Order: sequence, then structure tokens, then C-alpha cells
Amino acid sequence: MDKYGLIGYPLGHSFSISYFNEKFENEGISAVYENFEIPTIENFLEVVETNPELRGLNVTIPYKQKVMSYLDYISPEARAIGAVNVIRIERKGSKTILKGYNSDVIGFTQSIEPLLEAHHKRALILGTGGSSKAINYGLRSLGLETVFVSRYERPDTIQYDKITPEVVKEYNVIVNCTPCGMYPRSEECPLLPYEAMDSRNLLYDLIYNPDTTLFMRKGAQHGATVKNGLEMLLLQAFASWEFWNEE
Repeated sequence: MDKYGLIGYPLGHSFSISYFNEKFENEGISAVYENFEIPTIENFLEVVETNPELRGLNVTIPYKQKVMSYLDYISPEARAIGAVNVIRIERKGSKTILKGYNSDVIGFTQSIEPLLEAHHKRALILGTGGSSKAINYGLRSLGLETVFVSRYERPDTIQYDKITPEVVKEYNVIVNCTPCGMYPRSEECPLLPYEAMDSRNLLYDLIYNPDTTLFMRKGAQHGATVKNGLEMLLLQAFASWEFWNEE
């Protein structure tokens, strides 16, 4: 039986394991999806070698960048983003070939593109982690200018305390790539001048639990369009399956 899985640490509730095992059951696919919680990236090859029926993996925090040095091939998009979250495993005799892709950018761009209007020209990306790099790549591919927002002084970033009402009017697309507001700390939200927002703002949260984060709620109160990350996850999962099974 073919096997697929997820590597990361820690792995609590995983969207992927429930999504794929349900898909396999509903579509009569003879396969199983497992979580591989590995405390260090050095355990990665052991997972591949001790599971000969493994045909593909998803990669989550904190290994999206660290896993790249183990791969035989990395797609141009994943290389440009600097992060891999899908691995296709090809076995040819005694040889194993590992190919890396990024489905974050596919899921995100397909999900946000229908919401973009002519006045959406600039975006703030909250956070500087692995997923924010894919979001930056996706927004730029859709023609938007982007700026990263960080709590700390870093090159090419703006700090939260520098985000004025004027900034959220100019950079009217805001994407939250941080865990701020995720269950169980759903009473938290990024520190922004929400009162300066209006119907020209678009707030997109990669979080999907809760369905409506405080970040989204506060934006919506002032007329902003808001969306959570659930559709992105579904589109990512679909893209993963395509990468694993394309001829």
C-alpha cells in the first residue's frame, strides 16, 4: 500500500492527515497518510529509508528550509522562495530520488486572486517565517508591491509600531503569516491601526482555527474584506497530490 505523510515538530492537530485519509477512503485509493514527528532534520532520511512504500511527504515547521539540502531536485519556485513543503519520492531500483516543491504559493495565489481589485497595489506581510516567503513570492507574481512586518529591527522590514493609519491606507492588502490569534490564544491579534481601515482593505489570515480570527473581525468591523486560510489549505493539499502523482 502506498504511503504519504507529514514531517515536522511538534505535530499536534494536522489538517493533512485527516484530509488525505478521508480522500483515500472516499475515492477508494489504496493508500495511507501518517504523521512523522521528527525532533531533528537529521531523522529525515531515516523516515524515507525505513518506509519503502512512502511516495510523498508534506513538510511543516520547522523543516521547510532545512530539508532542502537533502533533496536531489528543487523546483524553480521553491528555490526562489527558499522553502519546500512538498516532497515527491521516486524509487528506481536501489536509488531514491527526492524532489522538492512549494504548494504554499499555489494555494495562496489561487485563493487570494479572486479578491484582488484594481486598488490593491501594495501589501503588508505580517511575519518573516517560511510561509511568509511563499506569500511574498505569490503576491509579487500577482503584481503587488510587498513589505514584511516584524516585531524586531531587521533589514527590509517595517516594525509594528511604525504602521500608521496612512500605511494601512497605502498598503491596503494585509496578510497575517504569524500564529498570532490562533486557537487557543484566539483573543490575540496583530497590533495594527484597525480604525483606519475601510472597504478598500483586504485582510487575509493564514490561520483557519478559529474560522474568524480577531484580526479578521476587527478589520471587518471597519468594512474590510476578510478571508481565512482554509481554502488555501485545501488548494495546497490538492497541489501536493498533483506533485506526487504527475506522470
